[in-house]
Amino acid sequence: MIFGSTRDFGLLTNIGRELLKDIVEQEILYYKFSVEDTEANIYGEALSKSFWNAIKLNCFITRGDQIITDDDFGPDLTREASFAFIRQDLVDTSIVPEVGDILLCHENYYEVDTVVENQLFLGRDSSYNFTQYGSQFGSSVSIIVKCHLTRAEKVGITQVTI
Repeated sequence: MIFGSTRDFGLLTNIGRELLKDIVEQEILYYKFSVEDTEANIYGEALSKSFWNAIKLNCFITRGDQIITDDDFGPDLTREASFAFIRQDLVDTSIVPEVGDILLCHENYYEVDTVVENQLFLGRDSSYNFTQYGSQFGSSVSIIVKCHLTRAEKVGITQVTI
């Protein structure tokens, strides 16, 4: 293989980081769900969830339209959004995205519904190869989390302004 080495992937990652940080400039706070600190009842349900301290991350945000539904309880606002992260940024901050994590974006809380990791450099995953040289080529580029808007009261996270 001539192209696609670890060095080439590092260059791609650094360019992506620079674009997200200096040009796109979209930041969120990522609240990782803590299973160990959340008490569940006998049905496996939790009345309140615990989260680790928030971590600020750069990402590319795609927001859907706001949808207002009206039922017996009154009007309700919903919105779907996806947040695309450079995988190496998540590795560097020790975050493994999972369903139930919370993201704060523009004073709105989003709960993670789906985690997608299918964008591969050169279409290859260096951690899953059958050849000896395969671990030197290709890698996972990004992780996209698809979320829905959730109420701040449901999340139980309060913002403290200093």
